[in-house]
Amino acid sequence: MLTGLEPADMPADAVEVGRIADAWGIKGWFKVLPHSADPEAIFSSKRWFLLPSDRGVKAFTGVAKLAVKEAKEHSGTVVACAHGVDDRTSAEALRGVRIFISRSSFPTAGDDEYYWVDLIGLEVFNRENEALGTVRELLSTGPQTVLVMEYLHEGKIQDRMIPFVSVYVDNVDLKARRILVDWQADY
Repeated sequence: MLTGLEPADMPADAVEVGRIADAWGIKGWFKVLPHSADPEAIFSSKRWFLLPSDRGVKAFTGVAKLAVKEAKEHSGTVVACAHGVDDRTSAEALRGVRIFISRSSFPTAGDDEYYWVDLIGLEVFNRENEALGTVRELLSTGPQTVLVMEYLHEGKIQDRMIPFVSVYVDNVDLKARRILVDWQADY
């Protein structure tokens, strides 16, 4: 029986950070599939906002708030336990549930570190103040992250990619919602 879920409103700054994969053990723990290779937000937040799975049996409807007791890495995966999820059956009822966390609950990023969610939507300009596009997404290519931007060219939306590394990125100004790069439009 799920007693740990409370009806809630989704925070305006909610970010989807993962989903619950399955039960883990017999004491109510569950496996989490994070959307990030570095799931610090999952580990630091004690309040998760949940939306039911699109498929299968739904243990609840609408948005629910879950009070997390503990989330940690274990053998290459993330596992967690929560108040009111006390046995395997309760944990299994959460299978497929999407996890959201308020952006204001994320740990503070270090100098020259950024959460991807904060970069999406920023305008990118080169040193000549030429607009190169708007960040649509970021890709992890292994050795580096790549900004994927979209821009309008001859009436069509085009993609442009720039490695998100210091040799090309001069400045990220989150308040001004702007990234300055050493890059030309014809690259």
